[in-house]
Amino acid sequence: MNAPARKLTFTYADYLAQERASSTKHEFLHGEIFAMAGGTPEHARLAAQVIAELAAQLRRRPCAVFSSDLRVRVLATGLATYPDVAVVCGRLSRDPEGDDAVVNPVVLVEVLSDSTEAYDRGEKFAHYRRIPSLKEYVLVSQQHRRIEVFRRNEDSTWTLHEAGPGASARLTSVGCELAVNDVYDGALETSAAG
Repeated sequence: MNAPARKLTFTYADYLAQERASSTKHEFLHGEIFAMAGGTPEHARLAAQVIAELAAQLRRRPCAVFSSDLRVRVLATGLATYPDVAVVCGRLSRDPEGDDAVVNPVVLVEVLSDSTEAYDRGEKFAHYRRIPSLKEYVLVSQQHRRIEVFRRNEDSTWTLHEAGPGASARLTSVGCELAVNDVYDGALETSAAG
């Protein structure tokens, strides 16, 4: 009888070394490394439009908008991941174990995909809620013109605020609004404008 295969576990340092050498992004949690799937053109366009909207509104303010190239680390749980959009206000606080990740986002945005929606709404959100600085978690649908904002209350509970066509999703923590019509303008088209 063969011995059962042992599951490989990695240290965070192992993960960082692999990330620096890899052209593919990975998440890290509890000693395991998970490849992150690439997104559709619609996914990329929605993320880009959210970034553009937030960057325009936050210009000359003490907040910065980051793309999915920024790694965010949840110190309380160990998760290291790349949200589609992150907003950090004030000084960047870097991960003490790897200074190319931040630990203090105020807003995180995920564009929902069929393959990741359950994870983004469930386990990933549970990790994100453990970030003390996080005030709002935003989900952008690819299936419907809808933006959901989960806002942390003073008692650390979270309240859902939804916005559909013709409305705006308010991000009170950074004083911004995402107009649904602007975020989705051309984003769900299947071909690029020519």
